[in-house]
Formats: sequence, structure tokens, C-alpha cells
Amino acid sequence: MPSREKLRQRRNKADERAAGEHNSLFGEILDWMLAPLMFVWPISIAIIHNVADDIAHAPYDKVLGDSVYELSRQVRSTPVGAALVKPPQMRDLFHIDGEDIIYYQVLDGSGRLLAGDAEIPDVPQDLPWKAGELYFREGRVNNEDVRIAYMFQPVTTIPDSYVTVQVAETLNKREALTSRILSGVLLPQFVIIPIAVVLVYFGLARGLRPLNRLQRMIEKRRPTDLSPIEVRRAPEELRPLISALNDMMLRLELNLAAQRRFIADAAHQMRTPLTGLKSQAELALLENDPAQIRACMEQIFVSATSSAHLINQLLALARAESSTEKVHVVERLELNGLVERLVADWVPAARLRRIDIGFERAHVPLHVDGNPVLLNEMFKNLIDNAIKYTPIGGMVTVRLRADIRALFEVEDSGPGVPAEDRQRVFERFYRVLGTQVEGSGLGLPIVREIAELHRADVELLDACSESGLLVRVSFPRVMPETEAPRDDDAPSWHAAPAGAGRPA
Repeated sequence: MPSREKLRQRRNKADERAAGEHNSLFGEILDWMLAPLMFVWPISIAIIHNVADDIAHAPYDKVLGDSVYELSRQVRSTPVGAALVKPPQMRDLFHIDGEDIIYYQVLDGSGRLLAGDAEIPDVPQDLPWKAGELYFREGRVNNEDVRIAYMFQPVTTIPDSYVTVQVAETLNKREALTSRILSGVLLPQFVIIPIAVVLVYFGLARGLRPLNRLQRMIEKRRPTDLSPIEVRRAPEELRPLISALNDMMLRLELNLAAQRRFIADAAHQMRTPLTGLKSQAELALLENDPAQIRACMEQIFVSATSSAHLINQLLALARAESSTEKVHVVERLELNGLVERLVADWVPAARLRRIDIGFERAHVPLHVDGNPVLLNEMFKNLIDNAIKYTPIGGMVTVRLRADIRALFEVEDSGPGVPAEDRQRVFERFYRVLGTQVEGSGLGLPIVREIAELHRADVELLDACSESGLLVRVSFPRVMPETEAPRDDDAPSWHAAPAGAGRPA
């Protein structure tokens, strides 16, 4: 287990990495709010400028258009072309205000100037037009930008002959109105937007206060306080985070409880055998008779073997109880091959006790999702118990069956377990009275823990023979797409001791 100094060093390194990355939720939210605003604002200014131009042009274009219509009414058709009714007083037709200069021009069909100012540029030939329609365009007169209104007046006495009427005006009034509109719209924005940014900054800081409160609440907790954090009063956005923290603390509390339970169990169970080992060793040291010393050493060997078995069982139980195993590697396993290899490993131990051990495989592939290490531990405990409690010359059968669930069964010809004890044997260190076989009382608790991790059920049933026990573990089965018998594999086998056979 890491020391406090190592844990502190790890935390400091993590803090340094976090500080180096400069990750800030506050800054990131602020960036995502302000960056689009800074991108959209110039676009809005350009749009506002175009709208202001249109608004400023509208009233003055109407006056300019009226001037073109008034001027066109002064044109009369003659047998030789067109003429103006009163050219000397022509400028009196226009509204003169002193801010802008007005230019006008009348051209006959051949482009000859009938009246007005020659400085107005001709109408571009590529522009579409229709007789009697009013048009507007931009232009320059005497190095000044002007707005030009124009139309083509037909000459009735000459077919396909038109008089071009144009009136131009400088842009002083229009530009002044555009500036006033822009000032009225944009200047408040230059004041409002910085204020809005400041308000967003403080609003965001206030909105993140629940995170700061959560941080202070966690920092104030004692190291041993793993109680759930109150979710009800937390903001909606923080509830998933708090729920995840509560789940993590629950898993941590379960791990710590399992660890404390393991330490207590180990201390309780190891005290007696270690005391016995010490006493036997002291007795051996006091003996001078080689035979007595050998007897003591044999007893020490038996006690050491029993202690080693107990330690292995305790470690297996701790591994099964640990919640970290729940998220350990889970694989798709085929039980026929897994269990067959495991049973083959127990054949030598069965032969030593002249026990006929057999294996019956399922006639179809039997798939489950599980942790191979834990499943091996569970199967080993059940087979070990069956061999240990079966009398010399007895039988042990391990079988797999395919049903709605995957069934693993171990059947022996031992003394069995009384019905009233079949629930209690799953308690730690509980042993059925009258049992002559040494054991730790942890085998079936280990089986139950591992079964629960795999959502499996464990049952203790009467064996088919007159005596004995049938242990059945039913797993959630993973159904394959097609399920056909495997004729190439023997459905069952048994390893009988020399001179013994299994009855049909």
C-alpha cells in the first residue's frame, strides 16, 4: 500500500500537471460566450451601415426622382426630334438647399446635349432599361460622388428615339443622415456591450459558486467520512457529478469494509494455527529423541499446510469481495473447454484417494461472460470440496448442461449437507457439526461471492445417489447465433482408479 508521502507526491504531481495545462471551466465558458460575440459584432456593424445607407437614400431618392419626372415633362416632341419648353429657367424646378449641388442633363437620341450639365457621365450601355421607368445609380461629377436618377423619355414623332433625362446630386445630406443613424445605433452598443461583458463575467462567477461550495464541502470532510453528498439542493447541472462522486465513495467504502473484514478474519483465523506452530516448534527444540523430533516436524508440516490453505482461501475471498474485481477484465468464455481442463488438473488428487472423477460436457458450446481468474477459483473450490468430502473409493461427477441458463454441477457421493445447514454453510467459517474433514469454512462463501459478481445462482441439492451432495451454479447464458452439437468432441469422460470402474 502506498505511503502517505508517496500519495502526497502523486497529488502534487497531478496538481502541477493541472496547473501546467491551464484548464479553466470559467475561462472556457467565457471564451465560448465572448468569442462569437466578437466575431458577430463587426458583421452586425456592416449590416447596420448598409441599412443606414438605404434609410438615408430613401427620402432623398424620392425628391431626386420627382425632379427627373418634372424635368421629363418639359420635353416636347417635334417633327425633327425633341425640345425643352423653358430651358432658361430649368434649375428653378429643383429644390436647392445649399448643402448639396444639383446637376441635370437632357440628351437627345443621338447623344446631343439639349440642356443642362455635360459633366454628368453617360448611362452605361450594359445596364438594362425600359422607356419611362426611373432608375438610380452612383457616379462622380467634378471629382465628387453623386447619386444619379435617370430615365429614357420616348420621342413620339420619331420611332425608336429616346431622350435621356438625368439629375445628379452630391451626397452631403445623405452622408450626414447615415452618420447620425450609425451614431444613434452603434454608440450605445459601445457602451452596452462592455457592460454586458462585465455582467456576464460576474454572472458566470456567481453561477459557478455551487462548484466552489462543493469543493469546500469535500475539503472539510474527514478522511474516513464517505457518507453521500446531499444531491437534493444541488443545481441540476451538478447532480450527475455529485451522483458519480457518491457512487465512487460507496464503492470505496465497500472496498474498505471488505479490507477491514479481511484483516479481522485473517487475524482471527491465523492466531490459532500460528500459536500451534510456535508451540510445536518449541516442543521440537526441547526434544532430544529423533523420533519425537520427527513427529513434531510432521505435525508442524501438517499445520503449515493447513495455514497455507487458509491463507489462500482468505486471499481468494478478499479478491472476490473486492469491488475492483467487479470492473476487472470480463471475457466471453466457453465453459466446456475451461472446465474440462480444470477437471483434468484434479485427476491426480482424485486417484490418490481412489475416487472415480468424471466430466460430462454440454452437447453445445456454452458461453458466459465472466472473469476467468474468479471463475477458476470458484470451480476449484467446488471440485476440491467434492474430492475432500467424498470417501475413499467414491465418485465425483462434474457436468455442464445447456438450458435457458448455463448450468455447472458438481455431484459427489459424500455425506452431503443436511437441509437445515444448507444456508448456513455459505457463512464464513461455519462448518457442519460432525465433519471429520479439516477445512477453513471459507470455500462456499468464496463460491457465493464470485457467483454474485457474475449474477449466478448457487444451489445445494441432494445427489442422485443414496447419499451425497449436488452443487449447481446457474449462469446467465450468452446465446450464440447457431447452436449445434459438437460431434468431434466426446460428450463425457471419467478417470477411474486402477481396478475400479464407474457403473453405467
